[in-house]
Amino acid sequence: MPPPQITTPEAANRLARAICSDISLYNEEKIVQGIEQDSLFDVIHDELEEGRELYRSRVNPDLYAATNFFERAIVDIIVKYKGHIKSKIW
Repeated sequence: MPPPQITTPEAANRLARAICSDISLYNEEKIVQGIEQDSLFDVIHDELEEGRELYRSRVNPDLYAATNFFERAIVDIIVKYKGHIKSKIW
C-alpha cells in the first residue's frame, strides 16, 4: 500500500527539501563539475527528474500544481550551498 498523499504545504516543502538534499549528498562530484562547467542541469538531469517524479507521486496533485516547492528546493539546497565553487555563472 503506497504512503498517503501529502496535503499540507509544510509537509510538501519538507519533502522537496529532503529529496534535493539527498540528490546533493549523493551527487556532490557531479554537481561541482556541473557548476564549474556551467552544465549543472544537464549533468544531474536524470537525478532531478527521478526526484521530481518521487515528489510528484507523494504530493496531492492540486497542491503539486499550486506550488513550486521542488523547484525552489533545487535552488536553495543544491545551487545556493555551492556558491563557493568557482564558476562563470556567478
